[in-house]
Amino acid sequence: MDRIIKNKAKKRRLSFFIAGAVLVSCLAIWQIFFADHSSKLNVEIDKLTIAEVVRQEFLDFMNANGTVEPNATIFLDAVEGGRIEKILIEEGSMVNEGDVILVLSNPDLNLRILTNQASLAEQENRLRDTKIMMEQQRIELRRQIIQLEFDLIRLERDFRHNQPLYEKGLISEKEYLLSKENYELSNQTLVLFKERSVQDSVFRNTQVKNLEEALDKMSINLDLVKEKLESLKVKAPISGQLGTLNAEIGQSVATGFRLGQINVLDDFKVNAPIDEHWIDRIRTGLPAYLKRNNQEFQLKITKVYPEVKNGQFRIDLEFTGIKPDNIRTGQSYQIRLELGQSEMAIQIPKGGFYSTTGGQWIFVVDSGGNFAVKRPITIGLENPLFYQVTEGLEPGEKVIISTYSTYGEIDKLIFKN
Repeated sequence: MDRIIKNKAKKRRLSFFIAGAVLVSCLAIWQIFFADHSSKLNVEIDKLTIAEVVRQEFLDFMNANGTVEPNATIFLDAVEGGRIEKILIEEGSMVNEGDVILVLSNPDLNLRILTNQASLAEQENRLRDTKIMMEQQRIELRRQIIQLEFDLIRLERDFRHNQPLYEKGLISEKEYLLSKENYELSNQTLVLFKERSVQDSVFRNTQVKNLEEALDKMSINLDLVKEKLESLKVKAPISGQLGTLNAEIGQSVATGFRLGQINVLDDFKVNAPIDEHWIDRIRTGLPAYLKRNNQEFQLKITKVYPEVKNGQFRIDLEFTGIKPDNIRTGQSYQIRLELGQSEMAIQIPKGGFYSTTGGQWIFVVDSGGNFAVKRPITIGLENPLFYQVTEGLEPGEKVIISTYSTYGEIDKLIFKN
């Protein structure tokens, strides 16, 4: 009997050992394959913002803050440098075309005018003296030709008279030949003087023409200098409102210095900065809307500036219909830009989660409302209110859209009241 009892106790201990080993193995397998290894964090549910995933019409638009500007701006630049002596019209005033806004002084320009006037007077005197001298030469040459013509007549008469006398032997051959040679010499001299008269006339005309052209150029140059003197009176090139006026009495300005601008108030445009995130979707021709006093006004994008500065680029918009009453330069309005056609889509409201996740994942609330788990998603378009979700969520689900900045690498949020 003592031996039998010993064998039963031994078998009982072996059974307990095997059962324990099986239980430990099962627990290890469950822990490896079925236990929840995700990192968890207890959070207070009243500090979360939870939104429902919906499927509804997605409006593809964005908002921008625009500033009213005149549709045309004419800049006032100093045509000639000088010192500001007078300011006749203050900025913000209305001006008419031709109104004198300010007056400059330039002593060097006055000296140039006096120098040019003296040179012009000297050139006029030279031209007058040249004409007088040429006229005297022309008269003298004409007198010589007349004298030669009379001498030729007399010598020809002598030659004709001596010819029959010589043939009859009444005069010597020497006397006859002398009269003939004098006649021929006089004739050739007359021809030469007439040719000289023609050449002198051409030369005189050319010289006078050159002197007159030089005089005209000097006169034009003097007129230009006088125009520069007149340009010291800075006048309004067009009617409008005198905008910024960068001028003080006694200030010296160089040629080309921008003194101010005139805003043409016949029409207005709206200029708006846009975040560079939208640069691929903004183009000319897109419609936009401005709301004022419960009335909506339509615009369209007319210009997209290519430069990106400080993460923004700028656009110009013009009104396509009626404009707001009493619109003024510098007023600010919120503009709604229509980027595309509306369509049905799954959407979630915008929230702080995006700054942490970049729209790649989100915490989805369990159907029981006790916890939320991380889930990957894909976000498409966005507008100021909603994100369009193309993958990862279904309508009716609830998600946490508040900030995730304190969650780190947490995979599961446990709610506590």
